[in-house]
Amino acid sequence: MRAFLTLAVGALAIGFWVYAVIDCALTDARRARGIPKGAWVVVVILLSVVGGALWFIVGKDRSGGRGGIRVDRAPDDDPTFLRSIAADAEQEERIRQLEKEIADLDDDSRDT
Repeated sequence: MRAFLTLAVGALAIGFWVYAVIDCALTDARRARGIPKGAWVVVVILLSVVGGALWFIVGKDRSGGRGGIRVDRAPDDDPTFLRSIAADAEQEERIRQLEKEIADLDDDSRDT
């Protein structure tokens, strides 16, 4: 009975380790916390079960790379979207002003 229990625990540990290595290797690098993803892969491989536990507890960002809780908003309620519209409008206005200045300079150079 003791041999069976030892074999079962060993098989579970190996299964967990393999799952942790695969999960770490396939997870997007932006979701790795603390150290770079490549370093996490090395930690999980070298430290087996402990490395896998560290990966799932400390290393893997569970927010899906969004940096927090996802909140769906309509574009007119999203402050980031509204700021980007304002920035785009300002940039377009600057471009129009520069084009006008260039056209005025061209007109002045033709007059002389």
